[in-house]
Amino acid sequence: MSSTSRPDDRLPSVFRFATELVAWVATPWAIASWSVPLAVLSVVVLIGLPTLLSTPGDKRNVIVAVPGPVTIALVLVQLVAAVVAAWAAWPALAAVPVTVLAAVTVVLELPRWRWLASR
Repeated sequence: MSSTSRPDDRLPSVFRFATELVAWVATPWAIASWSVPLAVLSVVVLIGLPTLLSTPGDKRNVIVAVPGPVTIALVLVQLVAAVVAAWAAWPALAAVPVTVLAAVTVVLELPRWRWLASR
């Protein structure tokens, strides 16, 4: 596979989406005890920014084109948010699987991130 062709990311996208769902649920849950508006803002940021900003070639429809490292950073923000919020909001029995899910997502995302970094 040449560096210009997009790697197959069907399996990584399943893990990425699962981790994003955790971030979308756990982050506002963890923040809501301090501030409901901040919890709403966290959902807007975690869902809105990756929807609005993307690297050409990574999605079918690009609203605002950004370099590959920005897309990688947005995914990392969601992964970190999922893990930190899970540990803050839920018992360890729930937080440990989230941490493992995020770690597996990072490993599976590496080929796509290498490709995105070259864009």
